[in-house]
Amino acid sequence: MKRTVFALARYQDVSAAADFLSSAFGFVPHTVSKNHAEMLVGDDMIMLGEGKPGGPGIYVAVDDPDAHHDRALAAGARITMELVEQPYGSREYACEDPEGNAWFFGTYRP
Repeated sequence: MKRTVFALARYQDVSAAADFLSSAFGFVPHTVSKNHAEMLVGDDMIMLGEGKPGGPGIYVAVDDPDAHHDRALAAGARITMELVEQPYGSREYACEDPEGNAWFFGTYRP
């Protein structure tokens, strides 16, 4: 299947955001320039663009949310929702990156 929908987050400093997402969340840089970056997340991709941060959050499924939470916290993410067991069976947490974008990580896979 050819991918047609991509998550996008806006940043004032795209290259610094790519560095943070790599160190905090384990995303792998695919391409990074001053105004645009593409980060690999497993078999998927998130695009980063230059602009005002904020807006809708991004959810990423992870196998070990506890370890992921600890890594993000150590890298400077601001935890906005501590680890919780959701009624729909997901263990997840939420955080903000240094520019205020909302990120959600958990075990739920639609």
